Amino acid sequence: MDSLTSLNAFVQAAETGSFTLAGRRLGVSSSAVGKAVARLEARLGLRLLHRNTRSITLTAEGAQLLERCRRIFAELEAAELELSQTQGAPRGTLRVSLPLVGMLMMPTLVAFMRAYPEIVLDLDFSDRVVDVIEEGFDAVVRFADAGDSRLMARALGGYRRRLVAAPAYLAARGVPRTPSDLAAHACLHHRFPTSNRLDRWPLGPEHADVEAELPKTAIANAVEPLISMAEHGLGIAYLPDFAIRQQLGDGVLVTVLDDCTDRSGPLRVLWPSSRHLSPKLRAFVDFLAANLVPAVEVEAERRPAAAGASQADHISPSRPVSQERFG
Repeated sequence: MDSLTSLNAFVQAAETGSFTLAGRRLGVSSSAVGKAVARLEARLGLRLLHRNTRSITLTAEGAQLLERCRRIFAELEAAELELSQTQGAPRGTLRVSLPLVGMLMMPTLVAFMRAYPEIVLDLDFSDRVVDVIEEGFDAVVRFADAGDSRLMARALGGYRRRLVAAPAYLAARGVPRTPSDLAAHACLHHRFPTSNRLDRWPLGPEHADVEAELPKTAIANAVEPLISMAEHGLGIAYLPDFAIRQQLGDGVLVTVLDDCTDRSGPLRVLWPSSRHLSPKLRAFVDFLAANLVPAVEVEAERRPAAAGASQADHISPSRPVSQERFG
């Protein structure tokens, strides 16, 4: 048993690069992790980790042992899962991180809860970059590529971002036909909460000067306030289509400058690659893959948008307008 404990301490230290972080994972002190690794090294007669004051790194022998240990623990976890699956329906708590706009996924999540009443969803809504493994999440849903070799990913669909405004706003202020026309419009901007940077509008490098001079009528670090402001005719916003499908379908918002909005991205669910899919996690991943994007697409098809290069084409062309901004 002590051998397994020492091997587990070694694996956690090697994966985190820190005795302190390994201790947090295991619920023990950093010194306890260090002593367990030292006992393992003494038993093997080999140095497994290079240590300095800032970090620890694997020796060649340590890297070889780490790969073998991962297979051993994966087999142990697989055996536990096989036994747990004999106990019936998936159950237990599932800790999931979602983006702030994940509130728009709630109909699918509610349907999942009804389908699997014995799974407790512990949902964390945040746009910050989370460390799935260090923070103990079972899964995360993000509108981005995985970018982490420690994670497995499954594509759920994709999205496109669009410039949108209310028909009443465009009727009053005119429809922009070129990116330079935006200088005469009220622009509603999104600020990334983690980096504090403004989200760039998709105007292309040839219009970099225009983007730098875009009016800043309002700035928000969440999508929902921008949707509301656009709906109320306060200006043009740059929003992901999955967040405004209903508004576009109902005609509450219409798109402009569609030829400029070519930025798109993937929607993925990610989970630690070191883990076999538990019954509860497999149920969650499979349910999202089968229901999240198809459900959104069906809803969009029920309310087809106006045909054409841009939904705003039926509104009068842009005309000179006052430089006065909505404030």
